[in-house]
Amino acid sequence: MFKRKRSYGLRTTITFMVCAVVALVLLVLYIIFSNRIIPQTRESLQDKALTIARTLALMPLISEGLDEGRSKEIQAYTVKITRRNDIMFVVVLDMNSIRYSHPDASRVGQPFVGGGQKLALSGEESISEGEGTLGKSLRAFVPVYNGKGQQVGIVVVGLSLDKVKGIIRQNQWTIIAILLSGALLGAAGAIVLARKIKKMMFWMEPVEISTLLEERSAMLQSIREGIIAINHEARITLMNLEAERLLKAAGISGGALNQPIGDYLPALRLETVLNSGDAKFDEEIDLNGTTLLANSLPIRVNGAIAGAVVTFRDKTEIAHLAERLSGISVYADALRAGAHEFMNKLHVIMGMTHMGLYDELQQYISGTVRNYQNEIGSITKQIKDPVMAGFLLGKLSRAREAGINLMLAADSYLPESEGPEIIHELITIVGNLLDNAMDALEGVEDKEILLAFRYDQGRMICTVEDTGPGIEEFLREEIYVQGFSTKGDNRGLGLHLVRRSVEKLNGSLLLHSGGEPGATFAVDVPYKIKGEENE
Repeated sequence: MFKRKRSYGLRTTITFMVCAVVALVLLVLYIIFSNRIIPQTRESLQDKALTIARTLALMPLISEGLDEGRSKEIQAYTVKITRRNDIMFVVVLDMNSIRYSHPDASRVGQPFVGGGQKLALSGEESISEGEGTLGKSLRAFVPVYNGKGQQVGIVVVGLSLDKVKGIIRQNQWTIIAILLSGALLGAAGAIVLARKIKKMMFWMEPVEISTLLEERSAMLQSIREGIIAINHEARITLMNLEAERLLKAAGISGGALNQPIGDYLPALRLETVLNSGDAKFDEEIDLNGTTLLANSLPIRVNGAIAGAVVTFRDKTEIAHLAERLSGISVYADALRAGAHEFMNKLHVIMGMTHMGLYDELQQYISGTVRNYQNEIGSITKQIKDPVMAGFLLGKLSRAREAGINLMLAADSYLPESEGPEIIHELITIVGNLLDNAMDALEGVEDKEILLAFRYDQGRMICTVEDTGPGIEEFLREEIYVQGFSTKGDNRGLGLHLVRRSVEKLNGSLLLHSGGEPGATFAVDVPYKIKGEENE
């Protein structure tokens, strides 16, 4: 079996990588400090010893004391200098390397031990390490001249080599402490940074984000609605393939991403959604003759508006779908009403059979058949379009159930239409007008509706007249507004659909007012018939 490679989380990876970078930087700094600061520390101590030696070499007390052989004055002075400058020793030698001063007074007058004075005796300054009576030391040799310019001796200033190494080690530990502090701060910063990045990514791992993006992309491209999203600057950040197709069909193409939505597609008016934060639903937008049905919503992140998104579809496609659904609904209503009426008649027949009323049963069946044939015969004679005829039969059954007398005018005539689009729109018009009329008859004693079709030279005039309470004058325009209704919430769509269908057929819609109660709607639309009509 293959061993699965272990994967680490984003926070662990970021922390490890940042810590590794910090450690590498600190290691480089340590090498630089070790190669520069430590030698500089040694050079600084050497300069200190050399400076003290030069200063002493220029003092008349030293030069004259060597020239005249006065060692006591030199000894007393160098002891003070040694104490005040915190150095190991100050030794003054004559040209024979005989000591004129020493921290241990008993060694004054004895030869210098430790070597390294040859260059100084020849008139050159020098620095060297050596081991004398006081131990190992770092020594600075400086020649001494008298007033005539003749060399009369040497000043030797020594620093304890152990002390020098101690100072260097102290500087090393200081550097290490500083670097360790930097490492701890870097590690803490890495942890905080990793946590912040993780929080910005909604605590998701990169693999999860990539999977989510792939899924989102697949979903966006498979949706049958166009989708456009904008950011807080009103620039387009997303557009799926369906949106590109719909816009291309409307004559709008070109690169859209990062473009201001107001310049690319001003008809959507997404800036208003972005500024107000209010959603807009089922808004009709006309783009070069193509009508889109759009829904616009703001995008909120932590309560603040971060952008907006709009989804839209071609209204024609929705209309075709609605037509299919409305047709199915009409047929379903007709079947339901017919089945209900048929069951009622069966119950009557069953009851009369049990009671043995066979003569009365024969008369009931004959009357029912005769009424049904008359009704069907009347409709099929006057309504030549089979879809409309089936629709009206369903409405007649429903009206009877509601106790409403729905009548088709005797002079009505509707020839078969040239195409299904016209009759579907006409069914939408007639169906909603009849439904509104039935609703208006609630609570009315005399419930009657008169429906009439009149065809004349390519025009179809349809009227629906009811005996309801009528419509107030001030409501005659508001009743066509989508969502407006006097019957309660979630209503107010029927007359809006009627007006829309009439406008689609390039017709006219009138509400007649009269002195009598009730309302009469008249629809006048162009109507093309199918071939030659035989009456």
